[in-house]
Amino acid sequence: MKKIYLSLIMAVVAISGCADNSKKQQAEPEPIATETAEVAAVGDGIEAPDFTLNDINGKPLTLSSLRGKHVILDFWGSWCGWCIKGIPQMKEYYQKYAGKFEILGIDCNDPEEKWKAAVEKYELPWMHVYNPRNSDLLEQYEIEGFPTKIIVGPDGKIVKTIIGEDPAFYTLLDQLFGK
Repeated sequence: MKKIYLSLIMAVVAISGCADNSKKQQAEPEPIATETAEVAAVGDGIEAPDFTLNDINGKPLTLSSLRGKHVILDFWGSWCGWCIKGIPQMKEYYQKYAGKFEILGIDCNDPEEKWKAAVEKYELPWMHVYNPRNSDLLEQYEIEGFPTKIIVGPDGKIVKTIIGEDPAFYTLLDQLFGK
């Protein structure tokens, strides 16, 4: 009985720690990565918060400058195993529906040089912005796990938020762009 009680306490502490860490950008983050996607209805249909962050070349890029196109905001990090695991299929779909949407990779909790190295290493052909540690972007978008993909419509409104890596995301892309 003591073992069960102790296990429950440890689980609650671990979950509490993960929830706190997903909201803070710390020097050494304790990332939350999920294997199974969770399709979130929260935020669907509302205006995507606008932001300006520097792209991989250090030039400011504003989300609203992409209006008129579907945009996938991909919150990811080089430390996130599930983010990395999903890259081949993201690249496949980026090519499959070339010109029908943009992907904007948003760094999460990487040192700038490590982020740039990961973009180069994995040969990610889409746009990328660096999210500095003093940014409140993760809070604005209520990011709770990685990867998180947010589809923004041409009107600037959130179509769908998907947390985790799962084939359901690609099924949704087929539904949106396979016509």
